[in-house]
Amino acid sequence: MSTEDRPPAPRSLAEALRARGDVPLGALLRSRPDLITPVPTDLTQLATRAGTRASVVRALERLDRFTLQTAEALAVAAEPATYDELLGLTAGDDADPAVVAALPHALDVLREQALVWGGDDRLRLVRTARELLAPAPQHPSPTGLGPTVQEATAGMSPGRIQDIVTTAGLSSTHDSVSAVTALTGLFTDRARMATLLADAPADSLEVLERLVWGPPYGQVTADPAARLRWLLDRGLLLPTAPGTVVLPREVALHLRRGLAHRTPEPVPPVVEAVAVHRPQVVDSTAAGQAYTALATVEELLKDWDEGGPAVLRAGGLSVRDLKRTAVALDVPEPVAAFWVELAYAAGLIASDGEADERYAATPAYDEWLEAPAAERWSRLATAWLAATRTAGLVGGRDAKDRTLSALGPGLDRSAAPEVRHRVLALLAVLPEGAAPDDGSVLARLRWERPLRGAQHEDDPRTRLARWALSEAELLGVTGRGALSAHGRALLGAAAAARHPEAEGSGPGDSGPGDKLPVHHHHHRPAPIAPLSPAEQAVASAAAARLLTPQLPEPLDHVLLQADLTAVAPGPLRRPLADMLGVLADVESKGGATVYRFTPGSVRRALDAGQAASDLHAFLAAHSRTPVPQPLAYLIDDVARRHGHLRVGAASAYVRCDDDAVLNEILADKRAAGLGLRRLAPTVLAAQADPAGLLEGLRVMGFAPAAESAEGDVLITRALAHRTPPRTAPEPVPDGPPVPDDVLLAAALRAIRAGDLASTTPRKPGTAPAVNGELPRTGSAETLATMQAAVLTGEALWIGYVNAEGTASQRVIAPIRVEGGFVTAYDHTADEVRTYPLHRITGVAELADDSG
Repeated sequence: MSTEDRPPAPRSLAEALRARGDVPLGALLRSRPDLITPVPTDLTQLATRAGTRASVVRALERLDRFTLQTAEALAVAAEPATYDELLGLTAGDDADPAVVAALPHALDVLREQALVWGGDDRLRLVRTARELLAPAPQHPSPTGLGPTVQEATAGMSPGRIQDIVTTAGLSSTHDSVSAVTALTGLFTDRARMATLLADAPADSLEVLERLVWGPPYGQVTADPAARLRWLLDRGLLLPTAPGTVVLPREVALHLRRGLAHRTPEPVPPVVEAVAVHRPQVVDSTAAGQAYTALATVEELLKDWDEGGPAVLRAGGLSVRDLKRTAVALDVPEPVAAFWVELAYAAGLIASDGEADERYAATPAYDEWLEAPAAERWSRLATAWLAATRTAGLVGGRDAKDRTLSALGPGLDRSAAPEVRHRVLALLAVLPEGAAPDDGSVLARLRWERPLRGAQHEDDPRTRLARWALSEAELLGVTGRGALSAHGRALLGAAAAARHPEAEGSGPGDSGPGDKLPVHHHHHRPAPIAPLSPAEQAVASAAAARLLTPQLPEPLDHVLLQADLTAVAPGPLRRPLADMLGVLADVESKGGATVYRFTPGSVRRALDAGQAASDLHAFLAAHSRTPVPQPLAYLIDDVARRHGHLRVGAASAYVRCDDDAVLNEILADKRAAGLGLRRLAPTVLAAQADPAGLLEGLRVMGFAPAAESAEGDVLITRALAHRTPPRTAPEPVPDGPPVPDDVLLAAALRAIRAGDLASTTPRKPGTAPAVNGELPRTGSAETLATMQAAVLTGEALWIGYVNAEGTASQRVIAPIRVEGGFVTAYDHTADEVRTYPLHRITGVAELADDSG
């Protein structure tokens, strides 16, 4: 393309965005959804929003390490920079081939994210990004570079600058500007700098070695040593404040052989497999853990069936209640916190909202219990994937040094779903059955989001990843550290499509220690976000189908033994399990559950309304072995003695220290139906049950209280206490959601429309829009211009205020004007619309060549 044919270079980010097609503009809005919340009126406003500090910080946080290094290199380059200058800063004088190959893609990402604009001959970093990334004493750059010679000498006296120039072997100049330019030219000339440093004392070079990779600042006394004096005299160190010197950026780059970063990282760390198991072993192990997860959640909710622990005043479980729950589940407290939080995230437990507020199962728990086992698991796993509540934080301290409690506030971490998805996605790229080295997974995550946390083993994102790995194993998403088949399905086909690095994994990738295929340099690590609700529903159903054959089939029988025990060799069908839970006590759990029959457990069944004959029939029907004689004798013996002491017709009593009150009750005609008779001066017996007696006395105007066998006031509860209907807690979003195709298309259309209206040329003599100001004309002039445009077919520029008071600019071609309305083809909306004339603020004609 000749120079004449080449489009003019953009003069601003807005012009650069205006030159984009819909596909790259849509890619920007997808990667930075905060830019369309709300939708900007035109591309100028979009560019302004893209340069705001909050938006730029968020965009920088989502860059991988090499792309961020590229932006940091641009921040220390002259502005505008050329591609060759940027390549020199990232690849160095030796032109590292990996950097050379990766740089075009990194630059494309920065351009796509609107952090860099301009052609390869005039690259510009968005001003806010430059301010954030450029070196400054207040916030040193990761490059370790200091200020330029020009910046470091800004407050230096002209005489001192001339002394430095002449001592460095340069000719003196007439002004400081040319002197600084000459010194900069010396420091950026490799050959002349080599000559200058060849004469440097060895101990002076040692000083430079200590400062070269940063921090570039050092302390000096009022009378510097000879080795420092040699450097100061030649400008190789420059004073920035009393007692402080700095290594100029140009000198450091020469000593670094042009590198902005000590270790450029163009290629992501590989995720290594430390062990490879047969896929069948992984799937069966994960399925076993999935079954254990279901049993654990059921046991937790059964333990809370009559109302769980009290809710703390600040919300959440007390430390004592968490300990008690851990003992009941026979797991460590952090694991108990995980199961409690998982049940909460799945909507199975919640606060009952009563005055004496307690946690209890929700009505959704009963529905969950009736579902097939694999579906129950997929519901738990789906809730875990999307939850922002993070059980790993339980027991820690918040910003105000308060203890974080299970089910309490302060546990939400908006990055948790993305980290879980990304961890599982990295496992999915490994060959089937391969368990990763956790350290390599964490290193990869730190490379992908270096700004999301400090670069150490305990940064927030690393902790989230560690918890994701351990929780995936607890839940049965992974088995022996490797992703299971149902775990892969849970991610969904959409997740696999978002991982271009999956390309290239071949059948040979099956040995221990095999590594992930390295990214091709034209690929970027895809940002992994949770699937849409519809996609996740499909993925969860697929995971349940794969898990179903791996789970043990519920049994309808047990094995009775002569030692008064019953062995359930697997999970039992619910009616059998419920009845056996009443008739016997659980002695041990595991692959097989052992139940023990005792006089107390048999009495419990008889109290529940079962007769001895019912128990004999039940055991005979559900045992694969004959009912042992000792068990039959136990049942008959307990049944024979059961009811020896009988409760008569007086099923309730009333006691009161004031016998006059009791006399009043007996004399009341309304008490006749209660069957009251005096047993003692302060006690009345009744034939009515306690509930009926309470209600009858209340009708009579008394305020009785029920009491327990110990004489304490009794607060009655239903046996299976349930909360009112509750919804599962909503995840706390990590910023605005990524727009779907419909919203994206609408946003692009609106932005293009507003931009067309604001940039279309007007005819000479019409008032131009200033800062988005709408055209203003009188109603008579507006009507006359509209009617003339109907005859000529010309397009007009109008200002319009809708019924909600929102103002916009539009380009229309009027078709007819009648009844106070104008019907026109709206170029900005690409459709025919009708506008009330009184809502049009003004009109202006467009230039003839506006198109």
